[in-house]
Amino acid sequence: MATAAARRYAKAIFELAVQDNEIDEWSKRLARVRELFADDRVAAVLTNPTIATVEREQLIVGLEGLDKEATNLARLLIESRRVNDAEAINEEFQRLSDDAAGRVRATATTAVELSTDVRDDIRRDLSERLNKDVRLSVVVDPRILGGLRLQFGDHVIDATVATRLAQLRRRLVMN
Repeated sequence: MATAAARRYAKAIFELAVQDNEIDEWSKRLARVRELFADDRVAAVLTNPTIATVEREQLIVGLEGLDKEATNLARLLIESRRVNDAEAINEEFQRLSDDAAGRVRATATTAVELSTDVRDDIRRDLSERLNKDVRLSVVVDPRILGGLRLQFGDHVIDATVATRLAQLRRRLVMN
């Protein structure tokens, strides 16, 4: 869940990206900054208050995959002590980008791997119901035993065997 600060940063970056017609480019920049800051060793150095801010900022200057704008963003996050918000900023930016493009991201959780045809059917059905382009990712979790859990936005459709068994267990205990 994005913090209020992460949402503000993402919104500002998104507005800049729209203004400059660079949504895809900013998406790549944010992904690269997130990837860089996700490394525990890098994050430990960049958040270390015993190292001067200027020195921490200099560590990322000229890194491969960081253009001028990405470097400036990374420096801003270091300076404002928001290194740990990079993931949330990236996620919120992607959400804003998806909303603007009429897309929704969904995750289907199943007990076994789904075939391409089944994935396409789920994506197509959800796209028709939501009247939006759906980007579907599938997660395999054997703990659900069977069935499907579908999550998109704030919505969860849980038709898993594990959930049905838990509901049955609760009903039996109550009677």
